[in-house]
Amino acid sequence: MPKILIVDDEEFNRDILRTRLEGSGFVVLDLAGGEEVVQTAKSARPDLILLDVMMPRINGWKVCELLKADPQTAGVPVVMLTACVQQIDELRSWESGASGYITKPWDTAQLLETINGLLPLRAKSLA
Repeated sequence: MPKILIVDDEEFNRDILRTRLEGSGFVVLDLAGGEEVVQTAKSARPDLILLDVMMPRINGWKVCELLKADPQTAGVPVVMLTACVQQIDELRSWESGASGYITKPWDTAQLLETINGLLPLRAKSLA
């Protein structure tokens, strides 16, 4: 089963995502902040990361840049899942290396479509 790492400082958001994703057959890990994402991604080896942008201490854009700069995590697709709705925020996400961008409140069907569309990218990076 594909493994997804959720990174969001709001426990409520993590809980809803966990419920929806586990119900769709995914293994789910979650973190409340961005400080330990790179290390967790190295050890847990998720197939995809759902990453909030607005978090205390370190924002999602910086976390994404760190993930993409590390050879061990560079191939993991990162989907920004955020309340940031301005075009400049989306552009900044792409520039930081994100593979997808979904705004909150998110639609489960769109989320699953995005995830399933990106999982083959992860499989290629492992080959």
